[in-house]
Amino acid sequence: MSIKKTFSKEERLCSKVLLGALFTQGSSFLVYPYRLTWLVAAIPQTMPAQVVIGVSKKKFRKSVDRNLIKRKIKEAYRLNKAQLLYTDLDINQKKIIFSINYIGKDILDFDTINIKLKNALIMLCKQIFVATV
Repeated sequence: MSIKKTFSKEERLCSKVLLGALFTQGSSFLVYPYRLTWLVAAIPQTMPAQVVIGVSKKKFRKSVDRNLIKRKIKEAYRLNKAQLLYTDLDINQKKIIFSINYIGKDILDFDTINIKLKNALIMLCKQIFVATV
């Protein structure tokens, strides 16, 4: 399966049923400034992973700030998903849904967000394969 470096509609988690299941049954862990919640999906989907990205309105009152952080996270995810997440999921034939919640207090620059997201995706793969073995 050839993975393009895009962030398409199929990769976004929009289903309210799946979101409810994710936050009630899913496992979570912290890699500052992110909290990742994940769940192995039992539904047929075209992409190995579906993701939702959230930023707290309580910590960042201005929508401009929330949207800036979400754009940076989406870009970092788009650049790193194929090598850090999709290859392992494809090899092990797993499909997951997960959320990335930004819990930091400050707006970080893109390089820091990118490095931290790489660490979070590596930790996510470890969590998935330890839990399912």
